[in-house]
Amino acid sequence: MREIAENHDIIPIFFACDEGFIKYTCVALRSLIVNASQDHQYHVHILCTDISEKSRQKVYALATEQFTITFEDVRMELAGLQSRLHIRDYYSITTYFRVFIPNKFPEYHKVLYLDSDMIILKDIAELYDTKLERACLGVVRDQVIGQTEIFGRYAEEVLGIDRNSYFNAGMMLINCDYFRQNKLLDQFEELINTYTFVFAQDQDYLNVLCKDQLRWLEPRWNVQVYGKMPCEEKDIAVIHYNLAYKPWHYKEHPLAEYFWQYAGETADYELLLYELQNYTEENRQRDTLAEENLFRLAMSEIDNENNYRRLMKKKSSLSGERQIILERIAQYEREGRFDEDVEEDPPTIPLLPENIDYLNKTWREQMRTRGAFGMARWFMRWLIYKKQLVVKEIRGIENLKGIKSGAVITCNHFSALDSFIIHMVYEQSKQKKRKLYRVIREGNYTNFPGFYGYLMRNCNTLPLSSNYKTMKKFMEAVNTLLQEGHFVLIYPEQSMWWNYRKPKPLKSGAYKLAAGNNVPVIPCFITMKDTEVPDDYGFPVQEYTVHVGAPIWPEDGRSKAENAMKMQTENYALWKRIYEETYQIPLEYSRE
Repeated sequence: MREIAENHDIIPIFFACDEGFIKYTCVALRSLIVNASQDHQYHVHILCTDISEKSRQKVYALATEQFTITFEDVRMELAGLQSRLHIRDYYSITTYFRVFIPNKFPEYHKVLYLDSDMIILKDIAELYDTKLERACLGVVRDQVIGQTEIFGRYAEEVLGIDRNSYFNAGMMLINCDYFRQNKLLDQFEELINTYTFVFAQDQDYLNVLCKDQLRWLEPRWNVQVYGKMPCEEKDIAVIHYNLAYKPWHYKEHPLAEYFWQYAGETADYELLLYELQNYTEENRQRDTLAEENLFRLAMSEIDNENNYRRLMKKKSSLSGERQIILERIAQYEREGRFDEDVEEDPPTIPLLPENIDYLNKTWREQMRTRGAFGMARWFMRWLIYKKQLVVKEIRGIENLKGIKSGAVITCNHFSALDSFIIHMVYEQSKQKKRKLYRVIREGNYTNFPGFYGYLMRNCNTLPLSSNYKTMKKFMEAVNTLLQEGHFVLIYPEQSMWWNYRKPKPLKSGAYKLAAGNNVPVIPCFITMKDTEVPDDYGFPVQEYTVHVGAPIWPEDGRSKAENAMKMQTENYALWKRIYEETYQIPLEYSRE
């Protein structure tokens, strides 16, 4: 085969796996063979170190007249490097094998590399025919990096790569001539002796080494099962089941039917079914922890003063931006514009009823919520560890513990983190089999970017809407949740003013919901104090004390409107008293 590698009808394709992953490689390989054009010859190389003869025979059984399959031992290439190759969680050392391809196979000008957790649905020859010209790689942008704020920050602040220019290395069309001419393997060895990328491992190294030398391919050639899909399902050419959650472990995994379609045509089908049916809760917890670990690694690398390329924030300009916000708060207070936000909200995209599942009924929504809460909990622990979030004391938590019905929780709104604080308080109250939901703005759900946007869409949030039918669905969902005994967090001030310590006048919506469902309002008010630790803007990090007030119940014999007004008045009076007792000053507004 090497003697006729110059023949353009031969397409070289590479996989990398170990004994534990070979059964998934077989599924990927079967899908590749079934959908490949019969007008070409293909040589599939499987890079490995330890594949048993029994497993090899299962792979060889997939070969056809068009497909030749060989196993390629890379132990010689690993010698001297293996001790410096970092691995974590569900990764293995095989992820690094692909960097050896151009030097180990000098007969090839161009090759195609595919991860084993893929399903190929279109003719791979069409992809291989893509002209690379002077590009190092033909690749697809990484959906995980592009759609997740923390990961995007990692790419930009650690690697020095724009989040929308970071590629996923699970599918690569490799310009072998470029690799050899520019000695990229030597550069790789030099880089691993200097830096240890622990986030995406060899993918990070490849992104750094090949930056600005890429040919961007259509997203359909590497559709990662994460977040928003880059194309219609009917147009998908390659499915990539990346990250920890796999279709052979989760019965209702998105796009899992394609995996099982081809798994049924392999020798290990029964073994794969057994693995699916016997995947334990402990295994699932491990997967959740792996995703949390990914966030932890990204955050730790961003915070590392000695990371590969730290993009220092210009605190002077950020401080100036915050100063403008403080001046605007003072202006809005003078003008009585208490219900208006002082910072620019994301543009509002109308939320239509078919685009929201308020009660998280689907398997996909439940899994996404579970993962989001895991990330949020880790993020809270990280902020507390870094002293960017300081909760000094929680007073009155017994007022939450005694509630047997559903309830509306109210809180003053002064930071993107205050809902995290309330959730921490709620979890410490140890409510059993009841959940906390939070009402958010429409634009924060439909158009808020990055990590916070991900949490806003997936952490039991109830977005308001400018669409009448969606609001009707919202009201029905809130009523259902309250009647089922769940808690709903509502910010009755309506607006968020950064680090504003005074209680603002309250809107009536939260109290009407409580009165209409005959459940109490639990008024929470958070006070703050400057610490000596600066935040990202150069202002003091705040030390918080959470005050949980006694439940305010609707009274029998009163109308809904009367009870709502009663609870709203008592809520504001409590907040005012806490403010004046904490800060030892009367509550007064500067008004024109």
